[in-house]
Amino acid sequence: MKSILLSLSLLFGIVSVPTQLMADDRPQTNNQKQVEAAVAQFYVALNALFKGEVEPMLEVWSHDDDITYMGPGGGLHFGWEQIRSDWEHAASLKLGGKIEASDIHIFTGEQLAIVQNHEIGKNIDDQGNTIQVKIRATNIFRLQDGQWLMISHHTDLLPYLEE
Repeated sequence: MKSILLSLSLLFGIVSVPTQLMADDRPQTNNQKQVEAAVAQFYVALNALFKGEVEPMLEVWSHDDDITYMGPGGGLHFGWEQIRSDWEHAASLKLGGKIEASDIHIFTGEQLAIVQNHEIGKNIDDQGNTIQVKIRATNIFRLQDGQWLMISHHTDLLPYLEE
């Protein structure tokens, strides 16, 4: 009898997991659209950064101490102060060019969203040469006060930017 109850418990547990996942997919439609908008805003901010404008980038990030940044220049930055400082430095470089996200895959939960994509485009190096860019990126967003804010950005390295 115990083995039958155990088997039934396992069966109901297995059946309930996919059902719960499917049920979670439906209400996330609005979250999905909001995350897509947050992703678009990040890349608008990134391209503004290449022109020396840091403010849009500062607006798309969470300002909490548990955030991380591992960008194409290398290094690992923790917390808002380090990350803000890094974005301010990047803006001062005025790299020029333009980057677009492609092959975007978004997983959206209730409070977190994980986005993986390619970043494709070009930058201008310190010699004025055009550098083609095609790197992978993972972005993580957290829902804070009704707004999806970036809490982590991680990309492949670009040799001409490495620290």
